[in-house]
Amino acid sequence: MADRTILVTGAGSGIGRATALLAADRGASAVVLDVDEGAARDCADEIIRAGGEAIALRCDVSDERAVAAAFGELKARRVLPAGLVAAAGVDLGGLAHELPAERWQRVLSVNLTGAFLACREWLAAMLASETAGSAVLVSSPAAFAGLAAGGATAYAASKGGVSALTTSLAVDYARHGIRVNAIVPGPTETPLMWANVAEADRPGVRARLAGEVPLGRLADPGEPARAALWLLSDEASYVTGCHLVCDGGVLAKASVSV
Repeated sequence: MADRTILVTGAGSGIGRATALLAADRGASAVVLDVDEGAARDCADEIIRAGGEAIALRCDVSDERAVAAAFGELKARRVLPAGLVAAAGVDLGGLAHELPAERWQRVLSVNLTGAFLACREWLAAMLASETAGSAVLVSSPAAFAGLAAGGATAYAASKGGVSALTTSLAVDYARHGIRVNAIVPGPTETPLMWANVAEADRPGVRARLAGEVPLGRLADPGEPARAALWLLSDEASYVTGCHLVCDGGVLAKASVSV
């Protein structure tokens, strides 16, 4: 990661924050984007206090003008990220027959359209500078299998779209030396993990999940972050269009006991 700039959306918390911190720890300069400006600044400040370099920008990835403005600011500062991690995401649950269209649209706007807009602006900058690079999107086991807890209609659809976006972009931009991959994190200790779980219920849900995940625990955010950084690195120079599953064995496990 040395001498590279890595841009991370959703870097104010969870996997995005862990990725930005780890990239900086490995020598990269970090561009920290989040809709929560205070959280973005906290992440950037932590990097700077540790001796790294970071820029924090408020950005709602579902807002086309906001994403374009963020990349315009980077261009004005002569900052060109060699790597992109599109980690911004929301999870607003609900069964399909009860799901308001506004909630459906909000999830897709952040998770799928947000990933597209970040990729679009980043790809345009890379092509204009004739620079090779690597992007990592964040999919989910929900893109490949129905979640037992249910009520993930919008989230699953958005992540299925992210997975299709990943493979399509990988093929379209490979000839430019641009790689596009996705990580598929399983249950991870992040605010998003508990977005639809009441605080009083979380210890019980955590214990049940630990029993259901083959590795017997939830992931620390740093674990999928390390997967993302490997995909960004030269060690993955011949890897594009792939899904790096880091889910503790969730997708490998059959749902029946016989």
